[in-house]
Amino acid sequence: MIIRPAVARIAVITLAAGLLAIGGYFVHAQYGAAQGTRTIMASPLDTVPAAIDRYVENVAFGVGERFNFDIGYGFINAGSATMEVVDLIEYTGRPAYRIVTTAESNKFFSSFYPVSDRVESIMDAVGLFSWQFQKILKEGKYRAERQYAIDQINHKVVYKNDTITVQPYVQDVLSALYFIRTQPLTVGKAVFVDNFTDGKNYPLEVKVHRKEKIKTKAGEFDCLVVEPLLQSAGVFKHEGKLTVWLTDDRLRMPVMMKSKVVVGSITAELTDFKLGRLEEF
Repeated sequence: MIIRPAVARIAVITLAAGLLAIGGYFVHAQYGAAQGTRTIMASPLDTVPAAIDRYVENVAFGVGERFNFDIGYGFINAGSATMEVVDLIEYTGRPAYRIVTTAESNKFFSSFYPVSDRVESIMDAVGLFSWQFQKILKEGKYRAERQYAIDQINHKVVYKNDTITVQPYVQDVLSALYFIRTQPLTVGKAVFVDNFTDGKNYPLEVKVHRKEKIKTKAGEFDCLVVEPLLQSAGVFKHEGKLTVWLTDDRLRMPVMMKSKVVVGSITAELTDFKLGRLEEF
């Protein structure tokens, strides 16, 4: 089987993006970030945001949680990816999770299209919304970086040279997945999330289609099958359809993801995992 570079690029980046930002899956097929030095930006606020009073119960994830995935294009392994809640930090005087996802192409794919991606989100640990997002792209010869902080008091984001109004408690593409994991999911019903990505607001609808038991390298799991849909024409196209299997329990672990592309499909399969510790606030 001959794999052309363009197809290989789709295979690696689509999953690099999603797992990376699986939120990237939610919003855009070319979403990811390369390995780089972590930078925590200064808070966009001058004072502790006492006006924020939202509390979201979280019994799904905590510090130390880590998921490892194999990325496959058809029957070919393209690389690996991780999703990890690295630590609990203080941001704007509030506790916040630092969440990091990475994706690496393997030796075969790297020989003609190397990918080393990293995405980071700073997510409020009490209200479960995004404070800051960073991605650094390193894909083949392409290099790019995006970083922004969200003013959750005034509902603004300074992005490049623009000040953009966002919805209260808006999510970035990575924090969106973690928020959804804490929500009640019922077959036949949808969850709606406000999302900000690359300078634009993207309303996100997550449909819950069915229950299904699947077997992965990490074990067998009873799952809910969900599909994220953007309510923005021309952004999330049919050929980029994403299906995610979340465990049907309080953890809502992502154990399988499949994304249709122009030629074939790409799969992220859980290989092993470590659960995190739950915090009380």
